[in-house]
Amino acid sequence: MTLRPRRTLLYMPGANARALEKARSLNADGFIFDLEDAVAPDAKETARAQICDAVRQGGYRGREIVIRVNGLDTPWGVDDVKAAAAVTPDAILLPKVESKDQIQDLAALIEDYGDLASTAIWAMMETPRGILRSPEIAAFHPRLTCFVMGTSDLVKDLHAAHTPLRLPVLVSLGQCLLAARAEGLAILDGVYLDINDETGFHESCLQGKELGFDGKTLIHPKQIDAANSVFAPSSDDIDHAARLIAAYDEAMSQGKAVALLDGKLVENLHVEEARRLVSLAKTIETLNS
Repeated sequence: MTLRPRRTLLYMPGANARALEKARSLNADGFIFDLEDAVAPDAKETARAQICDAVRQGGYRGREIVIRVNGLDTPWGVDDVKAAAAVTPDAILLPKVESKDQIQDLAALIEDYGDLASTAIWAMMETPRGILRSPEIAAFHPRLTCFVMGTSDLVKDLHAAHTPLRLPVLVSLGQCLLAARAEGLAILDGVYLDINDETGFHESCLQGKELGFDGKTLIHPKQIDAANSVFAPSSDDIDHAARLIAAYDEAMSQGKAVALLDGKLVENLHVEEARRLVSLAKTIETLNS
């Protein structure tokens, strides 16, 4: 099993041509070229053209390329999708998803103007209604492959506060994690807004990993290395996974009913997770080579 690493997905403002160029030299696992929040209304069309030109030109060294469009109910959304679908990014990210109908509408546009077989759908989960409907959204369409948490908008809609432990949004994070994992989707944690708070950012990454997120969305390149480090399997993790797999395979080859490693029982569920970590580590190594 080969996994695509999504430790770090960096938002890049589509109206900033220098940012789109700089992304070619950055070591994030992927980039979200943004046409929505990061772009003023009078710059939307220019940003759309710049993003599409950048994706056509390529040069992003195998990194995952995602285009976040404006909502389909805005003056720009449909034209965003038409243009984005034509350049076949890895995925199109739809903001403020609150129903499966929005996913269906996006899928239909991609089919009409692009290649649904090569362009996945990602969904921003950032409103109370979207969170509550996350199970039906996750299960609806085979081209939906990833949830992206929009914690800034969610905190605003909840009339909550940004706190170090993120207690106000833990229920929402857990609901979307459950929905995503039940349907085999990837899921990315929300952004950390204070780019100068390195300690707080590191703690947020650790919490996200412990909760079960695949990685974190970022707002500044200086956050890449720390998040990559936290969400990557450590050398100890990889070594233990390899030993666990070897012990299990050896026990099975001898017809034993159970395997032991360091005096602890090894079951198939442990082996599945070990194989996932080993595969992820190999893919990260390939991406960085």
